Amino acid sequence: MIQTILNLPRKTKQAIMLLADSVAIVAILFASFTIRLGHWYLPEGDLIWVLLGAPVLAVPIFMRFGLYRAVIRYIGYEALWAVGQAVTLYALIWGLVGFMLSVDGIPRSVILINWMLTLLVIGGSRMLARWFLTTESFSNKASKNNVIIYGAGSAGRQLSNALQHSKEYNHVAFIDDDPIKQDSFINNVEVLSPSKLSETITIYNASEVLLALPSISRKHRNEIIELLSPLPVNVRSLPSVTELAQGKVKIDDLREVDIKDLLGREPIAPNEKLLKIKISDKVVMVTGAGGSIGSELCRQILFLRPKQLILFEISESSLYQIERELDEIGVPYADIFPILGSVRDRERLEKICKHFGVQTIYHAAAYKHVPLVEYNNSEGVLNNTFGTKIVAEVAIAAKVETFVLISTDKAVRPSNTMGATKRVAELVLQALSDQDHSTCFTMVRFGNVLDSSGSVIPLFKKQIKDGGPITVTDANMVRYFMTIPEAVELVIQAGAMCKGGDVFVLDMGEPVRIYDLATRMIQLSGLHVLDDDNPDGDIEIKCIGLRPGEKLYEELLVGDNTSETDNPLILRAEEAMLDWVTLKPILDQLHEATKNSDQEKVRELLIEIVPDFKPQCDIADLLFSNGQ
Repeated sequence: MIQTILNLPRKTKQAIMLLADSVAIVAILFASFTIRLGHWYLPEGDLIWVLLGAPVLAVPIFMRFGLYRAVIRYIGYEALWAVGQAVTLYALIWGLVGFMLSVDGIPRSVILINWMLTLLVIGGSRMLARWFLTTESFSNKASKNNVIIYGAGSAGRQLSNALQHSKEYNHVAFIDDDPIKQDSFINNVEVLSPSKLSETITIYNASEVLLALPSISRKHRNEIIELLSPLPVNVRSLPSVTELAQGKVKIDDLREVDIKDLLGREPIAPNEKLLKIKISDKVVMVTGAGGSIGSELCRQILFLRPKQLILFEISESSLYQIERELDEIGVPYADIFPILGSVRDRERLEKICKHFGVQTIYHAAAYKHVPLVEYNNSEGVLNNTFGTKIVAEVAIAAKVETFVLISTDKAVRPSNTMGATKRVAELVLQALSDQDHSTCFTMVRFGNVLDSSGSVIPLFKKQIKDGGPITVTDANMVRYFMTIPEAVELVIQAGAMCKGGDVFVLDMGEPVRIYDLATRMIQLSGLHVLDDDNPDGDIEIKCIGLRPGEKLYEELLVGDNTSETDNPLILRAEEAMLDWVTLKPILDQLHEATKNSDQEKVRELLIEIVPDFKPQCDIADLLFSNGQ
């Protein structure tokens, strides 16, 4: 029956409430006279019409104060205050109308009694209905997941309020570090010390811990996560204060604990001035606009108020997704143009730059998956190296003001073809920057970005969901990590600091061991690692050996010379380069060898251009390997 009521159309439920209030208003007036006079009273003459017509006066007032807009299940103190205001206004006007009409038989005290009874009935009925619709016996709490909220502050209280109406979660306890809050009750839920967390999970058979700590430091968050890691619960978290600034805390805001919470350093605060210099009121183009970095670039660029934003992407589906997403944001100050095309298509790039008058280019288009590029050497060289060269030359011809290359730490002493092609791309820009033209070239080099397509994070999540095992190439492999928004902020700021041929790197803190990352992800999913020490565990971590082109660790600098910039966490690398006269003939040979699929010559020339290139494996190009 309860579910039948809840499933009724909203207008039907509003009509039922209106009818019930109308009947109640008339009944309350009869009761008011009866109480005042001390006996059952049946009005006569004009008075009976004043009583029966009361709903005509009351209902419009109640509607004006929104008494029929509120959802009963979610009614709160604000709605009760509206009830009080509406009832008070109705009672006063009804009494005034009665006296103005000079209707005999209305004692003044009836007005007060009517007000009190109406307030009690109208307000009380709504609270009673709220309790009836949400009480434990009707909500079937036994079928819900028992959850604990870590954090009894404002965000925690708001989340608790939201959970009261959830069909999935039953809030059983708060955990908070503040001794002042401990042993108190919020929404009839006790606030406990972190020392009682394990005991509380067992008592309530809790399946999840929800972190409602949007404003704490990353160090403190790490400490809490360390506490939660060994416990048999799934851990989810609210976004940061910045991300929540646009609205109230909602259940939908909950997400799996981000691995960025485990990086061991605070987020990098951007220099706001640097963010706008090359973007605001300019025509900006992003190549590879549909990729992980490219799409985030587009999002951030859009809010920096460009004149026009050109999305250049070879994948139709990726271009559609990012164009649709940006269109839904709906900013009125920037025109967005989705354009299909390849960075290897010089003619199309020339038309785009000329037609739109492009002023800033962020070049994010690249093949980045190490093993795949190793299996497709020629395509990697043509796209990553010569695609960059084509876009750069077009930029010079079109007098583009700023050109920013998204590079990688794999370009430093590369062990794979992908890294080598990106290092050659850097050298191309450095060499071109020495020529006589107005385009300022710069490049930004950073480590792995979290949750990008093809990164270990989404792979590990899927493997955990599938029941394992998690595959790690080597137990000792370490990587630098940063978030995609951080990486993009760095790219944008680096472009603003461009002097010509610059290589920028980020102070990324300590590298993260991939095996430890996998362990932590298992633990934060409420599971245990299956190994020799824990044969009853849930998920096994298997080491499968290095893939073609992989190395155990990455570096960010070719040499040791760096200088500071306007952002203390961004460093300018001072590195050796080749002049264009020296580089161009070798590039011509490389292009010819690539077009001819001469993989041995391609590797030879890559090593000549990048002497630090130490291939981790033999030539793995699939066509070469098959003797074609």
